[in-house]
Amino acid sequence: QVQLAESGGGLVQPGGSLRLSCAASGSIFSIISMVWYRQAPGKQRELVATILSGGTTNYADSVKGRFTVSRDNAKNGVYLQMNNLKPEDTAVYYCNAYVQSATGPRPIVNAWGQGTQVTVSS
Repeated sequence: QVQLAESGGGLVQPGGSLRLSCAASGSIFSIISMVWYRQAPGKQRELVATILSGGTTNYADSVKGRFTVSRDNAKNGVYLQMNNLKPEDTAVYYCNAYVQSATGPRPIVNAWGQGTQVTVSS
């Protein structure tokens, strides 16, 4: 089984910065991809940023140039550096990962974190 735990959310003023972290633990052979999603009140969950095992990244248009996703393969972690935050970035941010399990036939499993609240307000 694989668990994801996010941290780093909080309240920040417009124009400020936050760094979110997500740590994967459990029976992990390899991490295929790690993705940040967010969900604002009354809105659908949307993809924010993706990073693949080889380091390829992809971003939603709304965060390009402001957010940077990175990963630490040794720590099974992924990070989201968020700069120049705007009120519309307010949401619960979730970490998601496709992981090849280290047990048995090494199936690929999908895991979600519990989410961390980011609020951008003056």
